[in-house]
Amino acid sequence: MQRLGGADWIYRSPQSNAADGIERIEAFFHDAAYAMHRHDTYAIGHTLAGVQSFRYRGGTANSLPGGTMVLHPDEPHDGQAGTHDGFRYRMIYVDPALFQRALGGKPLPFVKGGLSNDPRLFEATVRLLRATGDALAPLDPLEQDDALYDLAIALDAVAGAASTRRPVDFHAAARARDYLLASLDRAVTLDELAAAAGRDRWSLSRDFRALFGTSPHRYLTMRRLDRVRQLTVRGMSLADASAASGFADQSHMTRHFRQAWGVPPAQWLKMLGKVVPREH
Repeated sequence: MQRLGGADWIYRSPQSNAADGIERIEAFFHDAAYAMHRHDTYAIGHTLAGVQSFRYRGGTANSLPGGTMVLHPDEPHDGQAGTHDGFRYRMIYVDPALFQRALGGKPLPFVKGGLSNDPRLFEATVRLLRATGDALAPLDPLEQDDALYDLAIALDAVAGAASTRRPVDFHAAARARDYLLASLDRAVTLDELAAAAGRDRWSLSRDFRALFGTSPHRYLTMRRLDRVRQLTVRGMSLADASAASGFADQSHMTRHFRQAWGVPPAQWLKMLGKVVPREH
């Protein structure tokens, strides 16, 4: 794990892959970490040292070692140190679609306040965030799938999931999601998406949010940002990665990147210990 002297740092597991719907990180920050932002994945993790403070759903939460943070998809939040000592934490970001496979199309679990002291949730998260030496431990595919299933069940139990008030069409929403994934390089209308899914546009929009935690447009934008991150980590320039990922230009991409992750892409790459590729 790379340490950048006394600076803030992020370690991103080499197994992190947006196509698999999983990203695991460990990080340390002295003061402010992230500005207000929102992403369309669950963010679930543990504070390892210090006090990790964040604004969430109109309040301020303080995460301490021994508890579990659970940030719901598409909910705005920030992050900063609660004391002068800074804070260190591990987090896993999970595509809601992975939990859907375990929960059979139930509405996504929601944990109030963004914090839980339930030992079931803590232990389920530990399996996915354990470390070997100074780095996050690698997981083989079957181990990861088993751990994700256990995490989904623990999350659902801790959230005290209520019964669905009205039926949702999981298969139509899944068809829409697949259509979006095949359309990263072009504009897509809701009418077009509804036709591909075989569902009226407003029912599809409602079901998509209930099942995947965000709107179709936000989902498409986030998948484009995932592609930007993959390409720039491999050395592509920000401008070229923006164009290859369906954004109008680099400034368009940067605006969405900050909204999703709380930092601009160049700063994100620097905290990973990557050299920011120069523009040609």
